Amino acid sequence: MKNNSTLAPLSTITRKFAVGIIMASATFALGQLNHSSALDDRNEGQHKKCSNRTLTGDYGIQIEGNRTDVNDAILRTLVLAHFRGDGTLTEIDHVVLNGQPPIEEWRPSTGTYNVNPDCTGSASIDVAPGFPPLGYHFIVVNQGRKFILVVDGGAINGVAYRVD
Repeated sequence: MKNNSTLAPLSTITRKFAVGIIMASATFALGQLNHSSALDDRNEGQHKKCSNRTLTGDYGIQIEGNRTDVNDAILRTLVLAHFRGDGTLTEIDHVVLNGQPPIEEWRPSTGTYNVNPDCTGSASIDVAPGFPPLGYHFIVVNQGRKFILVVDGGAINGVAYRVD
């Protein structure tokens, strides 16, 4: 009889433990489902918040880095770009390479850009006749008031601010 009385509390403890594990698992699963749903909602919103129109108007851009294609030359560039909101842009730039100012103080150029719904994007700038286009990728932040960029090729990055 001692064995039967010993088993009864053990089975009660086992049942309580099993119920506890099931409840904890269900709570965790519901939490994961809610977290996943919240991420899906947030990502859905991100997919709808950016377009080419997000970048409209004038932006001051500062670009710095090393041109690995020119003996690791140090590059410092200022750009005033006008984004039209339709995927086209015009700009003027002032490029200092290894501390040497440019021959042309402000060089004009044109280009195209594409802003994806998740606020990532890319641009291609026709810098000068006879030279390949300059490409860069970017992320739009602060509702289009700023974007950060990295130039394709070389170790060059930059930041752009909307001009008020």
